Amino acid sequence: MATTPTKVEFKIKDYKADIHNDWCPGCGDFGILTALQMALVKLQIPSHRVAVVSGIGCSGKTPHYMQTYAFHTLHGRVMPSVTGLKLANPSLTVIGVGGDGDAYGIGAGHFVNGGRRNLDITYIVFNNDVYALTKGQGSPTIAQGTKTKSMAEESIMQALNPVALALVCGYTFVARGYALDVKTLTDLIAQGIRHRGSTLIDVLQTCPTYNDLHTKPWYEGKKPGQNGISPLYRLDQTDYDPRVQDPANRREVSQKKTQAILKSEEDERLPLGIFYQCEIPTYEDYLEKKGHIDRAHPLAEREDIFHRDVTPLLDALT
Repeated sequence: MATTPTKVEFKIKDYKADIHNDWCPGCGDFGILTALQMALVKLQIPSHRVAVVSGIGCSGKTPHYMQTYAFHTLHGRVMPSVTGLKLANPSLTVIGVGGDGDAYGIGAGHFVNGGRRNLDITYIVFNNDVYALTKGQGSPTIAQGTKTKSMAEESIMQALNPVALALVCGYTFVARGYALDVKTLTDLIAQGIRHRGSTLIDVLQTCPTYNDLHTKPWYEGKKPGQNGISPLYRLDQTDYDPRVQDPANRREVSQKKTQAILKSEEDERLPLGIFYQCEIPTYEDYLEKKGHIDRAHPLAEREDIFHRDVTPLLDALT
C-alpha cells in the first residue's frame, strides 16, 4: 500500500543558528534578522536552499545567526560574492546583507554594477547612518549638517539616497523598510525574495549606541516637537502604485522611476514599502540563452569541487 509523504512545515527555529547573539541591546539588527527568518518561514524555503552573504560591520554577523548556508565576505564585497554564488548554483535563494557603509560606501561600485545585471538576488541593507562597528563615524546616508553623539563635528557631505541610486542602477525591486516594524518588514522581505530580479530593501534601523538622532522614540513620533506623529508612513496604505505594467513601454518605466525618486526624496515624512517593481529577464536568463550556464546542471554540481586539485592555480601565483 502506497504511503503519503509527510509534508514538512518549517518553523522559525529551523532558520536560527545556536550561536549567542552579541549585538547591543536595542539594536535594530535584531528586528531585521527576525524579519528575514520569518520571511523564509512564510515562503517555506528549506534552509539548505538558502545562502546568506554579508560584508563587514555589525550587520556582518547576520549569517552567523542563520541556520542556512552562510558566507562572511570582505568589506564592500557582498555583491561580487552573491553574484558568484547565484551563477554557480542558480537554484539557490541568495540573500546579501550589509550595512549602509558596506553597501553604499566601499561597496558602491559593486552595488552599481549589481543593479545593472539584474541577477535574481535580494540585497538587504541595514541603514543606521553610522559606521557602528568602528565607533560611529558618519556613513554615506547621514544628512549634511547633522551630527550624532559619536561624531566630532557635523557631516559636511551630502547624503546618498539609496532608493534613487538603486533605481538609476537598474534594480527591479526597490523598497524601504523599518527594522522595528518586524511584521511589515517580514512581508516586504518575502515579496523581495519572491521577485524575479535584483531586489534592494533599504532598512531604516536604530543604533542606540551611536545614533542619538534617529532613535526608537523619534521613529515613533515621541520626541519633543513631534506631537506624537511618526515620520513613517506606508505606501501600500495610499494610492501609490509602484508596478510597471508594460516593461517594454519606456515612457511608463521612466514615469514609475521618476515618481519613485520623488517619493524617496520626501524628508518630513518617510515612506515605507515598495517604491518600484518591474519584471524583466534576469542576468541568468541571458547567460542561459547564450549557453554560459545551465540551470539543470549548475556549475556547483558539475564536478567534485571539494576534492579539486588547486595546485596549478597556486603555482601560477608563485
